[in-house]
Amino acid sequence: MSREGERPGLRERKKQETRIALSWAAIRLAVERGLENVRVEDIAAEARVAPRTFNNYFSSKGEAIAARHLDRARLIAQELRRRPASEPLWEAIKIAVITQLAMGASYDARQPDQQWQTGIRLMVSEPSLQGEMLKANAIAEDELAAAIAERTGTDVARDLYPRLVAGAAGAAIRVAMDQWLRADPPVPVKPLIEDALDRLSAGLPEPGAEARP
Repeated sequence: MSREGERPGLRERKKQETRIALSWAAIRLAVERGLENVRVEDIAAEARVAPRTFNNYFSSKGEAIAARHLDRARLIAQELRRRPASEPLWEAIKIAVITQLAMGASYDARQPDQQWQTGIRLMVSEPSLQGEMLKANAIAEDELAAAIAERTGTDVARDLYPRLVAGAAGAAIRVAMDQWLRADPPVPVKPLIEDALDRLSAGLPEPGAEARP
């Protein structure tokens, strides 16, 4: 392949790396200082780029923070498309989620602790961020629903099934993440997400129902 053919791919990779670096910088600083105490200039400096570069990627601090969630959701949908067709749907969804969660963690070496989790919880309670997260969640569910429709041979525009599954999976992940943020002492997030998705896969049986006569 010629150098000309390689350049666009390299440029796109560098752009994506910059986007990820800016988003992680926004998250780290917002958790450590509080969202209102973080400036765009601070985020750019943390990511080692010029402030104007931030504006090439994001229109606000909230959008930069929500970008990590949105990017991960898109990668989950891509991972689901790569799972073997013979794999049960909910198992494939769980593996896709856990795989991308683990890959995302590699961008930040910080080990979760009570202070970090408290900072995240305060950050996501900010009204200016909640709107961005709602938009990101809607896009994320659309992306996952499209992948589910492809896998199940359904029509995302006409059939309830792919959107129901995507909505249920998204809700399960959000509930597991919220429980992780509130855990004291801190607990790993992976088992919580696996448990939530497994319960959905089992049809959400009522707790203790198996022990009843």
